[in-house]
Amino acid sequence: MAEVAEESKTSEQRVEHRKRVIKGASILMGVKNSEIACVVRNMNSGGAELKVPAETRVPEEFLLYVPLDGTGYRCRVRWRSGDRIGVMFTGTEPKPHWHYG
Repeated sequence: MAEVAEESKTSEQRVEHRKRVIKGASILMGVKNSEIACVVRNMNSGGAELKVPAETRVPEEFLLYVPLDGTGYRCRVRWRSGDRIGVMFTGTEPKPHWHYG
């Protein structure tokens, strides 16, 4: 329940409405080039909502690579609820040279 309350609080603080999208993406952790497949559900210039496998351990900060955008977004987790994670973008960078996508 605390997670849902945190999610509502965050959405109320959002300045820019998130646009609904469905984009395949990868959470890149750089630890031996490890990654987690995910789906971007909605997004704006400041952040996104990601759908990840429910049992997956996602670090507090990571690089989200979205092949359709050709961009890597530096992310910080703002909330978690089941298989959903809300992230804030803290910067962008090019696709890592080791990523195949």
